[in-house]
Amino acid sequence: MKISAFEVRVGNLIEYQNKLWRVNKKNHVKPGKGGAFVQLEMKAVVDGTKLNERFRSEDKVEKAHVEPRQMQFLYNEGDSYIFMDNESYEQLALPADELEDQAPYLLPNTDVLINFYNEDPIGLELPTSVILEVTETEVMMKGQTAVSGGKPAVLETGLKVSVPQFVNIGDKIKVNTDTGEYIERA
Repeated sequence: MKISAFEVRVGNLIEYQNKLWRVNKKNHVKPGKGGAFVQLEMKAVVDGTKLNERFRSEDKVEKAHVEPRQMQFLYNEGDSYIFMDNESYEQLALPADELEDQAPYLLPNTDVLINFYNEDPIGLELPTSVILEVTETEVMMKGQTAVSGGKPAVLETGLKVSVPQFVNIGDKIKVNTDTGEYIERA
């Protein structure tokens, strides 16, 4: 199925140059001169080679025909992440190195889509946003409310994001899984 390059999300699998690629990073760029484009950092599923490619707004890419299965993240055990199939209740272990960019968004009981290509698990699609608790951040002093910009915060999974000044330790916030940016307080 052909989709616009702008519709590709981190974790998607695409067929490009006769190979199957997993999208690791996506950067949408709007230069001052010329048309907007999307920069995709992809990793080949079979041999692990990396590729950075630019796609213009009118470019289409072939989304790989995979069988998505609804699964639930249970826990991480050493170098593996354990998932359970929501229909058959079978458990599946995925190596941590395959989930390097997505692991900071995984909490126990998070529902995800795991893609299977020829019965082999090859990728994970996260929800568009997740709710995580702030475990570390600077305390806002009285009278500091007029300061614009954000402050660094560490979330319960170890993910580091920039949050507004009013966010405190213990607050739950919504984070975009594509960009890793703060969306709102939950």
